[in-house]
Amino acid sequence: MNVRREKRVAGAAVTLLVGLLSFQDLSFASDQSRAKELIEQTCTQCHRLEGTADSRFNLHAPDLIWAGSKYQRSWLIRWLTGKEAPLYAKGYRWDLTDVPAKHPMVTESEANALADYFAEHNKDPRVTAGAFDLSKVTKFDVTFGGMAYKAHACLGCHTIEENGKLIGGPQSAALQKSGQRYDKDWLFRFGLNPQDFVPHSGEFLADATEPQLRAVIGYLMVQGVSDFQYYEPWTSSEFSKADAGRGKTLYKEYCAQCHGFTGKGDGPAASGLEPKPAIHANMPFDKLPVDYLYTVINHGGVAIGKSPNMPYWGVTIGQQGVADVIAYLKVTFKGVPDLAPAAAGGAQGAACVQPRKTATAPENFLTTTNPLPSSAGAIKAGKELFLKAVQPVACVMCHGELGDGKGLMGTAFVPPPRNFTCGVMMRDLPDGQLFWIIKNGSPGTGMMAFPGLPDDQVWQLIHYIRSLAK
Repeated sequence: MNVRREKRVAGAAVTLLVGLLSFQDLSFASDQSRAKELIEQTCTQCHRLEGTADSRFNLHAPDLIWAGSKYQRSWLIRWLTGKEAPLYAKGYRWDLTDVPAKHPMVTESEANALADYFAEHNKDPRVTAGAFDLSKVTKFDVTFGGMAYKAHACLGCHTIEENGKLIGGPQSAALQKSGQRYDKDWLFRFGLNPQDFVPHSGEFLADATEPQLRAVIGYLMVQGVSDFQYYEPWTSSEFSKADAGRGKTLYKEYCAQCHGFTGKGDGPAASGLEPKPAIHANMPFDKLPVDYLYTVINHGGVAIGKSPNMPYWGVTIGQQGVADVIAYLKVTFKGVPDLAPAAAGGAQGAACVQPRKTATAPENFLTTTNPLPSSAGAIKAGKELFLKAVQPVACVMCHGELGDGKGLMGTAFVPPPRNFTCGVMMRDLPDGQLFWIIKNGSPGTGMMAFPGLPDDQVWQLIHYIRSLAK
């Protein structure tokens, strides 16, 4: 009796489960039917969902042939339900209109059904899953990608956000929130040859290397993503296995030709270089930021606005080699004994005026005065930037906590960093000259460029620097 009852219960459960699954199948089929109906009745009035790439001038709206590979699902749902701004500020067919078209809206359930349909029927076979590893994008990649984005004229057609403002030509798709919109692998494949997708209608073929393209894609994939988690290479397995002994060999083979075998900046190439190579023997490497060391060794001097004579060694010695060299630097070079602080009141007169071959800023900068009123708030903000906030390395590391040019890294450079406590010198430096040098660096010295530092922050820095003069 119990056995028969158990069989009846089990049978009922199976029947219920089959019924539920059948209901789900019917529901899915119903959703797909509704999606197909929407596509046929509405979407295909403007979009194509099959065929081959064609010129924009022969289309009414962007192709959806590859929609299942192109868009992030969450963005697509928001777009279809009217929660996203127009992608084309002046309309997709800019030859016919200069205003954006109003896109039809659907319900949340219909949007999900459409997304399901695209995912099943409109995949791009050319896209390789995992072709772009978003988890390995670094802050440097994004900075470099932003530079490459401008250098390869992307700004000419696409808008992007910079320092809270939209810049660029509003002719093609807006990219200020591209990181919320596109699938990373599709965007990478598109970047390899945009004309594979929309030929002969303004799509530019950039003469870019694959590393440059990957940096640009990384730059685009963080746009609009406020909580993006950047990869930090110095936390990788290569650094956990770093070996100072191997680093010593690499230093002899690659670094000594400029920096010298004992790190005194006297390698055979040094006599013909301007500025002179850094004197490693004077630098306490164990106290320097590892991100700074990694960037300058792996990506070269240009990467941080320093001399282009410092090569990017990452390709040559690999990530393990970079980690090993940093390990060697940290255990070998401890810096010079602490220099005596500036005398009370600061050095004055001709003795504190440092000879320089610093380029003079253009006339329109020389005549510019600090537009921010001098105030305790501005000076405090400038101090925070000077001591901590400026990236990739804070001013204090070279110019010192007192601004006297005696920072941890300052003793490594020839000529030494500016002594901002020297009132005689500072009085002769116009605001515009200081602004120009902070933004563009000073060739022939160790002063790097900070082109990405917002103008207001540069002017705050200048207020603080001037407050140090005696």
